[in-house]
Amino acid sequence: MMLLLDVGNTRLKWGLREADQWLAQGAFAHDEAWAFDAVLPPPGRIDGVFGASVVSPALRHRVAESLAPWGHAPQWLTPTREACGVRNSYANPAQLGADRWAALIGAQDHGAAPCLVVTAGTATTIDVLDAEGVFRGGLIAPGVDLMRRALAGNTAQLPLADGRVIDLPTCTADAITMGCLHAQAGAIERMYRHVADLAGASCLLNGGAAAQIAPLLGVPLRIIDNLVLDGVAVAQRHGCFR
Repeated sequence: MMLLLDVGNTRLKWGLREADQWLAQGAFAHDEAWAFDAVLPPPGRIDGVFGASVVSPALRHRVAESLAPWGHAPQWLTPTREACGVRNSYANPAQLGADRWAALIGAQDHGAAPCLVVTAGTATTIDVLDAEGVFRGGLIAPGVDLMRRALAGNTAQLPLADGRVIDLPTCTADAITMGCLHAQAGAIERMYRHVADLAGASCLLNGGAAAQIAPLLGVPLRIIDNLVLDGVAVAQRHGCFR
């Protein structure tokens, strides 16, 4: 049984996997207690811990300390030039975020290429994977909540408020919500042009804001929850943690 991790900017997502099957999945926010003892089997039952992380060494240390009773130090995915059927076109392959690399590997394993791989979290990443499994490049943008907070923190009269999803907003809270959501959808649809003419192309969408953004998109779409964890599982299976 393996414990797989996706340590993002605001949450730690985890999954227990055995014999290519997910047994359980969940998440903890960084600002809450990580109650692993309430969700994991007793020490001795887990055979390894593998993850993708975009956080600081200090937070990685917190992960390791929290999981110390289970007897396995986490092994972290490092992007390379090629792995698991995906080729990395970044000028410096190791500079690509491990979460983006894992999501691309997960997309390839799902048989989704060619596709646009979108993770809508604290940041929104929008990456192009072609039919040959080549990651061609992509974008990083502020996520929905980060956009909202930027407006509230850097303008005099725009509040941090929850607005409604509505076609034509007629109040400020709704206007902010829809402006941020349309900014996300617009960036995704513009990037989709890079794969739109390829047979079988689609957009794979995951992340905490996926459900908010999906209804605004006018492209072939699949929502795959925890695509990063799927990619970590594939990378572990192929021996990419060394």
